[in-house]
Parts: sequence; C-alpha cells; structure tokens
Amino acid sequence: MGIWILNARVVSAGNETQAKHVLVEGGLVARIADADGTSPDIGGHEVIDAKGKLLTPGLIDMHVHLREPGFEHKETIATGTRSAARGGFTTIACMPNTRPVIDTVETVKYVLDKAETEGVVRVLPYGCITKNELGRELTDFEALKEAGVIGYTDDGVGVQSAQMMKDAMAKAASIGMPVIAHCEDNTLVEGAAFSEGSFARKHGLKGIPNESEAIHVGRDILLAEATGVHYHVCHVSTEQSVRLIRQAKQIGIKVTAEVCPHHLLLSDEDIPGLDANWKMNPPLRTPRDVQACIEGLMDGTIDIIVTDHAPHSEEEKARGVQLAPFGIVGFETAFPLLYTKFVETGAWSLEFLIDKMTKLPAEVFGLPWGTITEGKPADLTLIDLESEKAVDPAEFASKGRNTPFTGWVLKGWPTLTMVEGKVVWSV
Repeated sequence: MGIWILNARVVSAGNETQAKHVLVEGGLVARIADADGTSPDIGGHEVIDAKGKLLTPGLIDMHVHLREPGFEHKETIATGTRSAARGGFTTIACMPNTRPVIDTVETVKYVLDKAETEGVVRVLPYGCITKNELGRELTDFEALKEAGVIGYTDDGVGVQSAQMMKDAMAKAASIGMPVIAHCEDNTLVEGAAFSEGSFARKHGLKGIPNESEAIHVGRDILLAEATGVHYHVCHVSTEQSVRLIRQAKQIGIKVTAEVCPHHLLLSDEDIPGLDANWKMNPPLRTPRDVQACIEGLMDGTIDIIVTDHAPHSEEEKARGVQLAPFGIVGFETAFPLLYTKFVETGAWSLEFLIDKMTKLPAEVFGLPWGTITEGKPADLTLIDLESEKAVDPAEFASKGRNTPFTGWVLKGWPTLTMVEGKVVWSV
C-alpha cells in the first residue's frame, strides 16, 4: 500500500505553483497527477490531504554538526536527525569534528550505524582531511571513501599549512572526491569572539578580521587550480571571499560555496549585547558583507544554503562570550527565516529558495535526491506558507537552544517530512 498526497502545491518553472496529487509507493514517487478538482482512484492507499500546502523535495543540508560521538550532551544523532526532520530536511551531511574525530573507518561505521538505527533522516558523513584535525598528517582518503564519506574537511579549524592542503587536494582529486574547507588563518583570530566591526569596537573587544577567512579562500583557490580538485568553501561570510570565489568561477576553477541563513540575515550591528547566543564562527560581519553574500547567492557565486547547525548546552553558552563555544542551531528555523525575509518580501522567488536548499546541493555533491520526479526517491516536505508563529527554542527537537532568532515571527513552517516514502515527522 502506498500514500496519496492530495491537493498539494508544487513549484514549477517561473515560480508558478500548480495543484498536484502525488502517489508515493515502494519508497518512490510513483505518479504525479494534476489536481483538477477531482481525486484520483485511491485504490486502498493511505491518503494525506495537503490542503493546498507547498510540497517540496526534501531539504538537503550539506553542513551540520550532530556532535556524536563524544559530545552527546550537546546533541546526538537521534536528537539531531529529529530536529532536521522538523525543519523539513531529509538529507544532512555531518562534520567530522567529534571526539573521536571521523578520521578512521571505524568511526565512519559508528556514525553510519547510529544513523541507521537511531536516526530518522539520511546522514552523510564527511571524513577528516588530517588525522585528529591537527593539520600534520593526511588521513587514509581511499579507506574513508570506501567506508562511506562524501568528502574531506577539517571543519572547525582551517588547514594552516598550504603544502598540507595542496597534498590533500591532489589526493582527493586523484580519487574523484571533493575537499570542503573551513577557511580561517589562526594567527589572526586567537582570543577573539566577534568580528572586527562596530560591535567589537563598542565593547572594547579584539575582533576577527575579514582577512582571516579570505586569505585561506584565496590560497585554496590557487591550490584547487593547480590540483584540479572540486574545492568547496564552507560558510562564506565576507565580501572579500565572495569576490575571490566569483573571480575563480569566471576563469573556470572548480570551486563551489555555501552560505548560512544567519550570514544573510544578521550583521554585527544587530548584536544586542554580550550574549553568547550571537557568537558563531564565522562571526556576524558588517552590513556590507551581508549584502555581498546575498548578491553572491543570487548571481550564483555562492551555490547553496546550509545551516551549520551547531548545538551547545545552555550551561556552555552561559559561560560568557569569551569562554562560550562558537555556534548556533539552525535546522528548525532555516526555511521559515529565509521564506519570510526574502520570498515574502519579494526579494527572491520561491523557486530560487527551494532550489538553493534541494536541487542545487544535490547537484554540487552529485547526490540522487533534490527533485520531485516520477521513479525517484520520495523524499518530500510539506510546508505551510500561511500560518505564522514565533521562534520558541523550548519547542526545538534539538538539544541545543542556542539561537539569536528567539521571538522572530515567521511563516513557512514545515508540517510533514517524508524520507523514501516513510513519514518521519508531522505536526
């Protein structure tokens, strides 16, 4: 027996929505029919009446932190994937800066096994570039690929040695795998919690300069050109980085990039005070940087949107801005934030936002999901574009409550998430 999703709205080319009935059977989209006021032959199938809600491909997030193994007080694969499902995500890619880090076949297997037994959405692990993320010795790229990683990154720290990064890129290119880079020059950031801007100056704090990110972006672009690797830039946040990536693309270097909702919505001028829920890495930059990231996303310089979901305990975030860890949660607010602030205001089309969170992440990383197509996996998300509600961290499925968006009133809340034809979350 399958499931008929009746009376859904599906975005087509040109941002028009069309009423559709969608049959899900055997984990696949079996049939897509026009909804012309009549119902199809149900034939004993289960029925979900979408009542005009938006039906999108399951959202894809290529940069998340599930914290397990080692930091289960922050998040687990179980709680993190439930949180992802509430946010409409069906596929998520987890970063390797756990404890132990994901630098061995055994740890990859641990994560995949946990995701299979306790997770509710699809989990794709990254493997480390260097052993223990120390930047001294490459991991066994071939073995990690065979174990199931989808790329290599030392996310959380930048690879400080240019030679080490070049060696990593050459190795990854030789086996057809991407390198995903956290771009940060450690000599420019030590002891700083916020960006080098108006907020840091106001509070007499050492700031993190834009160059700390852009120096690595520029270096790595040159190394990617030399090695031919697919080079992907994590959480772009500065005007300089956007400019460098744009120039690299114009001359044919294989570089892709991502941006987070908070770097599109907030600047350091929005930070209300010394609140660690506004402390993240990269930090919130200037309004000029925010505008550059928006423009970069719109012109294709930045390819995709990710959350960089980074949960921490309330106790950790209560230590004050200097001692608290960097990071905010993102799964459960990402789509409503972007829909409300960009689509509702007319800045973006609905199709543009959906593509940046579904089709394009799949294309960038060569994944078989991200569309609603007959014969393809039924990874689907229903979204209510009309009802409004305020962001309330107490309602999150994530263990993390660390968000700067508390109280924001938003539209575009997911109401049902389906992975390979199975409903894994619904209101």
